[in-house]
Amino acid sequence: MPKSATIGGANTTRGMLLVLAAACLWGTTGTSQALAPETSSPLTIGAMRLVIGGIALTLLSLIKGGLRNWNFNYPLILLTGFFVALYQVSFFSGVKLTGVAAGTIVGIGSSPVFAGILDLIVSRKPPGKRWYFSTFLAIAGCTVLVLNSSTIHINTLGILLAMIAGLAYSSYALIIKMLIVDRDAEEVTSLVFLTGAFLLTPILFTHDLSWLKEINGWLLMLHLGVLATALSYYLFARGIEHIPVSSAVTLSLAEPLTATILGVLVVGETLSAIAWAGLLLILSGIIVLVFPVRLIQQRKAALN
Repeated sequence: MPKSATIGGANTTRGMLLVLAAACLWGTTGTSQALAPETSSPLTIGAMRLVIGGIALTLLSLIKGGLRNWNFNYPLILLTGFFVALYQVSFFSGVKLTGVAAGTIVGIGSSPVFAGILDLIVSRKPPGKRWYFSTFLAIAGCTVLVLNSSTIHINTLGILLAMIAGLAYSSYALIIKMLIVDRDAEEVTSLVFLTGAFLLTPILFTHDLSWLKEINGWLLMLHLGVLATALSYYLFARGIEHIPVSSAVTLSLAEPLTATILGVLVVGETLSAIAWAGLLLILSGIIVLVFPVRLIQQRKAALN
C-alpha cells in the first residue's frame, strides 16, 4: 500500500509532530552560525551543510539496508536537488542584500503562501479553513517578530531573492512528498542533498575555507550537517508523508519561534513586549493547526 494512503488519524498527528521537530532543529541554525568563525561565510556554510548532510543521510540509508534498488525518478531527484541548492543561495544572498529582518520575513513568511498555491495546483483541493487562519496567525507573528528590529532596510533584489527562497523551499516540500510515496525517506533525501551539494561545489573552490581548520568550525558544521540538515530533513520527509504540503510548510514557521527563544536563552538577546506578542501569534497559529486534530482523534476514540 502506498505510504500516502496512510494519511489520517494518529498518522496525521505524528506527521505534524515530526515536522515540528524538524522546524525546531532548523531553528538552531541561526544561533549556531552566530558562534561560527569570523572568516566563514553564509554561502560556504550552506554548501558544506549540504555535503555533510547528504553524506550522513547516505550512511543512514546504507545502515538501514537502503539504496539497493536504484530505480529512482532521477529527473525529479535532480529538480529537488536544484531547489535545495537554490534555497541556500537565494536565501543567504537575499538576507545579505536586504538584511536579516526583511530577508527572513519575506523568505520564511512567503513559503506557506507558495505552498498553498502549489498544493492547490497539484491536488486541486484548496487548503482547509484552519490552514488559512493558522497561516495568517503564524505569518503575522513572524512579521511582528522580525519587523521589531530597528535595522530594517529594503533592497528590491534582496526581497526578490528571499521570495525565490520561499518558492524553492515550498517546491522542495511538494516534490519530496511525491518521491517518498514508495521509497524510504532517507534514501530519497540522501540523493537529493548530494545532488544539491554537487550543484554548490563551485562555491567551495571559490571561497575561503580556512575556517574549517578551527575546532569550532568543524563542530559547527557537524551540528548543521548532521542535526540541522540530515536529521531535520529526514524528520520533515517522514512527517510530510502524512500531512498536506501546505500544512507542513506552515508548521515550519516554528523555526523562527525556536530561533528567537534560543537567542534569548543562549546568546543573551532581550525581547520587547511586541516581540513576545509575535512569538505568541506564531505559537497560536501552530496550535490552531495541530490541536483540532488531536481533539477529533479523542472524539473518535470515545465513540469507539
